[in-house]
Amino acid sequence: MQIQDSVALVTGARRGIGAEWVRQLQERGARKVYAAVRDGSQEPIPGAELLHLDVTDPVGIARAAVQVSDLTLLVNNAGIAAHARLTDGDLTAVRNELEVNFFGPLNTVRAFAPILGANGGGAIVNVLSALAWFAYDGAGGYAAAKAAAWSLTDSVRLELRSQNTQVSSVMMGAVDTDMSAHYDGPKISPHDLVEIALDGIEAGRFEILADDTAKYAKASLNLDPEQRYAALPAA
Repeated sequence: MQIQDSVALVTGARRGIGAEWVRQLQERGARKVYAAVRDGSQEPIPGAELLHLDVTDPVGIARAAVQVSDLTLLVNNAGIAAHARLTDGDLTAVRNELEVNFFGPLNTVRAFAPILGANGGGAIVNVLSALAWFAYDGAGGYAAAKAAAWSLTDSVRLELRSQNTQVSSVMMGAVDTDMSAHYDGPKISPHDLVEIALDGIEAGRFEILADDTAKYAKASLNLDPEQRYAALPAA
């Protein structure tokens, strides 16, 4: 999948990682970038076409799909982190994490995959997390949702193989955004994350490991849980 002359849609495009996706897609020569935002604000995003889209609203997504018939690249970036524990945390918060982080990408894939197929296949990129591969006390709902989204990515890749759609996941540890402001450990910058992700997309990689945390987590999957958690860096 080449970014030059592509037509991309980025969910959660207003700030943080999403805003960086929009900027770098433009830098690499995307012909058009749809910047999907959940709020009703009409404040423009330079160089992009603003698209009102809530990933938890299938009806709204279907309306948006009518506007993007030229789409060739879907970036499922929108996400939330409620920092909810599974055993005693707010169950509504856990459900919301699943709605946005798992059902959100599922909703957009179901709506936009036919458009990608009609335009030659294109690509889908799911921005996930190394927490799909290990748990962290205080992030149980988020980790469970990202693990489900990782499995979703593999399934969608198989299901869309016949229409020549490239489906990739981007895996990383903490990113230097508002979402991880409470975390004092190492963080990858949004710039570096998106740059690595775009390189991986253009190279046709199905799984893009953006930092050491993601690499350690993936490499430890063959270990017993006791060994895995002893070897992994703090999340």
